[in-house]
Amino acid sequence: MSALFQPLQAGALLLPNRILMAPLTRCRASADNVPTELMATHYAQRASAGLLIAEATMAMPGQGAFGNEPGIHSDAQVAGWKQVTDAVHAAGGRIVLQIWHGGRACHPYYNDGAQPVGPSPIAITNNELRTPDGKQPYVTPRELRDDEIPAIVAGFGKAAANAKAAGFDGVEVHGANGYLLDEFLRDGANRRSGPYGGPLENRARLLLEVLDATCDVWGADRVGLRISPLNSFNSMVDSDPVGLVSWLGKRLNAYKLAYLHVMRADFLGQQKGDVLTPARQAYEGVLIGNMGYSPIEASSAVESGQLDAVAFGVPFLANPDLPARIKAGAQLNPADPNTFYTRGAAGYTDYPFMQ
Repeated sequence: MSALFQPLQAGALLLPNRILMAPLTRCRASADNVPTELMATHYAQRASAGLLIAEATMAMPGQGAFGNEPGIHSDAQVAGWKQVTDAVHAAGGRIVLQIWHGGRACHPYYNDGAQPVGPSPIAITNNELRTPDGKQPYVTPRELRDDEIPAIVAGFGKAAANAKAAGFDGVEVHGANGYLLDEFLRDGANRRSGPYGGPLENRARLLLEVLDATCDVWGADRVGLRISPLNSFNSMVDSDPVGLVSWLGKRLNAYKLAYLHVMRADFLGQQKGDVLTPARQAYEGVLIGNMGYSPIEASSAVESGQLDAVAFGVPFLANPDLPARIKAGAQLNPADPNTFYTRGAAGYTDYPFMQ
């Protein structure tokens, strides 16, 4: 496993190992989306990761998609995150914040009845929202007008500035999993015309404008991007995912980002293909892979040069000391899915460390 324990320079971020913690929505924030002391404990426990990528965090108000997810748009939220970053840094870790807009996956249930927005009026049909009142079907979003888009871009820029104020080491722009930026990027959800629809260079316009705004705050070498070209979660599809990855990888080379984070597969197993090979061929910077890696496969991917690092999700959720366990060849704790989205410490901060 030695390849996973080599340091990695990811832009301005020097990572002591290549075992990263993927962003994991856990719904442990307060009712007003303020990060809690419990969250600080959770992230600090996992500070031995090469990099912690904090969970999807609302860049602007009024776009909740889960309930009790954190935000970064209020002073209280910035202060809440500051206790998280202080705890992680005290434990010797590095942490970036994933900034996010839920798009059509937002729901009136969590947003005072407001209709969600998206690139086109197309609803999510292969998923339902889980709420305390049972599952709720998603609603048809309102198509964003072109003149509304600059405010979205500005909102991401403000979120990036707030993340800096909260003490993060950088930010990851969430361009994956059927949320707003991904909805614009992939042609299954974006059927609009005009400057933000049609050919790929138009569909990518919003994502690139958000990257511009974020890099203006941080410098590109502290900004990452996550994409999921194959993931059908939230009714997503693209007619040419390989072409999308190839085009976007080449386009991103000019940015000199800290990293590109690619989800290689589909949560639902419906869409299959190899998007990492074209990503590696097109993209010249640090490439992170994610989804379903064993430590052995991860080490092989890094050693062969296919990837520069691997982000682990569920294994890190259940094993706060995952790098030490991998290094020792120790057994991993199994994760309890029943506690993934509950509110307390159970299944969050009570997984045991290796003895």
